[in-house]
Amino acid sequence: MVVFIMEQLQIPYEVKSIRFDDVKKKPLIDVNPNGRVPVIEDPNTGLTLWESGAIITYLIKQYDSNHTISYDTFPEEHLLNQFLHFQMSGQGPYYGVAGWFIHLHPEKVPSAIDWYTKQVRRVLGVLEGLLEGKQWLVGNKMTYADMAWVPWNDRVDTSLGVPDSNKFDGFPNVKAWHERMTSLPSWKRSMELREKLMDEQGLMWNGIPKGIKNFQEYEAKIKAESDGNPQ
Repeated sequence: MVVFIMEQLQIPYEVKSIRFDDVKKKPLIDVNPNGRVPVIEDPNTGLTLWESGAIITYLIKQYDSNHTISYDTFPEEHLLNQFLHFQMSGQGPYYGVAGWFIHLHPEKVPSAIDWYTKQVRRVLGVLEGLLEGKQWLVGNKMTYADMAWVPWNDRVDTSLGVPDSNKFDGFPNVKAWHERMTSLPSWKRSMELREKLMDEQGLMWNGIPKGIKNFQEYEAKIKAESDGNPQ
């Protein structure tokens, strides 16, 4: 999401790639005690910042003075903030936990899968209604409010446990909106970079190393290596 924003605004940046099994270690926890990515270190201002929403808000304020993907008018400015917060509270948590119970949890919990996939569909339904007769969430142009939703929506098939081709079934407005977003050169460049970095680390699309069957096997591998017994 952060790289997508920077690509769209043409902000020069350098990526420091961190392996999943190193996110709770130095040097990352020196800049983000919570041990999560993304984190930015801006040499122009000396600011170190973590949490995607906070980073996006900062990048817009600091580097979108021409309001290419934002507004400074009322009420659009506040509606942008509203949809960013909705994404952070309503999309990421539900989509992520649904994907966890479908693909990574050590045992199948049908009630949890059912509840979380229903929440994912509910959020998609909200977006479907909001986009009726519209191309963008706010105003008459693509903004960071639209961009914030793209990464999770791109993998919503994993949060619903359906084939990629069926992930937007029943949500034609969301499908068309998502296709408008993923056709952007900035998105394509972001995905090319992601693929390159993951391949360099020997990772599959879900962040698990190639050859590892599931998250539990990956955790066991990490523990063995930390105990000095590489597998």
